[in-house]
Amino acid sequence: MSRLGLLLALGGLVLALLLLAQQDFTEIGALLASAGFGLVLAALAHIPSMALNGHAWRLLLPHRRRPSLAAMTANVWIRESVNGLLPVARVGGEIASYRLLRGEGVAVAPAAASLMVDMAISILSQLVFALLGLALLAWAGAGIGWGGIALAMLCGLALAAGFILAQRADILSRLARLLNGVAAGRFPALESHSARIDRMTRRLWQVRGAILGCFLWQLAGWAAGALEIWLALYFLGHPVDLAEALAIEALIQAVSSAAFLVPGALGLQEAGFLGLGLLLGLPAEMAAALAIARRLRDLVIFLPGLLAWVWAERRIATALPGLG
Repeated sequence: MSRLGLLLALGGLVLALLLLAQQDFTEIGALLASAGFGLVLAALAHIPSMALNGHAWRLLLPHRRRPSLAAMTANVWIRESVNGLLPVARVGGEIASYRLLRGEGVAVAPAAASLMVDMAISILSQLVFALLGLALLAWAGAGIGWGGIALAMLCGLALAAGFILAQRADILSRLARLLNGVAAGRFPALESHSARIDRMTRRLWQVRGAILGCFLWQLAGWAAGALEIWLALYFLGHPVDLAEALAIEALIQAVSSAAFLVPGALGLQEAGFLGLGLLLGLPAEMAAALAIARRLRDLVIFLPGLLAWVWAERRIATALPGLG
């Protein structure tokens, strides 16, 4: 998967450069220069979104060993950084998150179960957020191809439903039991851990207050991401209202999630910005500048997140050698 990810990243980079090369670089450069440090502030505006998602996930953990909001925000920061910059197909970040939770003293079952439930809820909350974005686009008078969009939404809903049903059907226990049987009983610990995780996962889905709270806080986290778009366009000299910022953020996030195999959604995210700019009447150069401004977040937020991950892994390896 790592080699495939690297190839997809290279292809995405080429696509991004081709798309941007069709625009007037002189004008794009002038827009970026005029925005200056404001684009750094726009990138930093991603922090509230991570904090809201950290709080949403925190609601799924046991009260007595629940990490602080700061620790959960840092966990989300590292998870997004790994998934956003490395060729890990949006899986490596979850593994890093699990290890960070274990390093915070959360037991195996609650750590794994809360992570899986958080992932399932995030698919649902993002679907709702994407629908909100589409509604705002339609309200703004943009011409939308509803047939393809409806199909994409149905696929997303089917994915979320399948993920949730698999969690409630003890899928981990069944797979671990099968593997242990094929291996002539060489993995009894794996089977035992899987059974505990499945029991904890079923228990979590029954705590409706935590599930609803996680969903609503996640939705707030998605919406908070629109602050980045609003600030970036403000500093680029093309202010928009909150509805337009929400529409752009909702659909760019949907594009990025759909392109999970491509590291950072390279190329596809840029195409999304240019396409949405066309729908909303943004000049092509402004949409291209916005796409570049979004990439600045990778340097300002996610690159330091990778460094924080390396430091955290060293700390875990020192404090808890069994996790190394």
